[in-house]
Amino acid sequence: RSVAKMDGKRANEEEQALVPMKRPKQDIVPAGPSQAIVPGGPLRTSGLQAPVMLLAGHEADIYTAKFSPSGAALASGSEDKRIFLWNTYGDCDNFAMLTGHNNAILDLAWSADGTHIYSASVDKSCCVWDADAGQRVRRLRGHSSFVNSVSASRGGEPLLLTGSDDSTAKVWDARYRNYVHSITHKYQVTAVAYGERDTVITGGLDNQIHVFDLRNLAEVVTLHGHVDTITGLRLSPDGTRVLSNGMDNTVRMWDVQPYAPGDRQLAHFTGAQHNFEKNLIKCAWSPDGRRVGCGSADRNVYVWDVNTRNLMYCLPGHKGSVNDVDFHPKEPIILSAASDRKLYLGELAA
Repeated sequence: RSVAKMDGKRANEEEQALVPMKRPKQDIVPAGPSQAIVPGGPLRTSGLQAPVMLLAGHEADIYTAKFSPSGAALASGSEDKRIFLWNTYGDCDNFAMLTGHNNAILDLAWSADGTHIYSASVDKSCCVWDADAGQRVRRLRGHSSFVNSVSASRGGEPLLLTGSDDSTAKVWDARYRNYVHSITHKYQVTAVAYGERDTVITGGLDNQIHVFDLRNLAEVVTLHGHVDTITGLRLSPDGTRVLSNGMDNTVRMWDVQPYAPGDRQLAHFTGAQHNFEKNLIKCAWSPDGRRVGCGSADRNVYVWDVNTRNLMYCLPGHKGSVNDVDFHPKEPIILSAASDRKLYLGELAA
């Protein structure tokens, strides 16, 4: 599995603006390191400077990007070993650069209060960063191979969960250097999500999703359905469901409540693709739980309606695999991060 290609990835490609079909002619307005694409047309639904904003600055593939809990900022992590912090509004300025990892950054998560950022890296570590000061607070060592995924608890103690190619998932308290729990799997762990009620959720090369109870480290639920590696997991806003993306080219929704009756697979969504690159492509929920989104190796962003299962958007514009997506916590805005070294902020219908 090729998680990150360290050398000779690809030459710089021309920047391409996201051009909606059958729309009036558009002007591209430079905005510092970003670009605003300003169409005339439908009524605006967000506070973005323009319906689509292009953020450029990374020097290699971008594997992850996440909005802060307030939505005022976003963080992106790249193969260039750096984390960039950007303003969501105005010119989308890049206001900070966090350095300290020795290899590609594969995943990011914000603490529930927005004061810290957690980063997972190929350098076998997870770092804790002070989001306001832009400084590394702590490097968490304990994994013996790539750290593929990181997820933060939603409240209470500042806990986080990591998944690694060393076939373990580890729970950490961000205030200390040593892990609190370590859960051994049979195969590499490629995706994790911190659950509700002292549970953690993992997925990996065994094509299964595992739910563990941290009070006794017992596996309480095993979810079968995917037929290839799990690349992304995301807990729903209400904490009752988990969204998964797999290399079998399906995105699936599962019930992870403790005593759910019957089949726990609630839905599956198709359209998003994986390819020979085998990137760990991630998925996301909208804050109201009505939409889900996913990146794709075919360079598009996919958004589905949770209730109808229908595809709502297939958003073009990127010139490389879209590796991560995230929904703004307060407004109908979707963020995408791709191997073309670009980020897009796109305004959706309300």
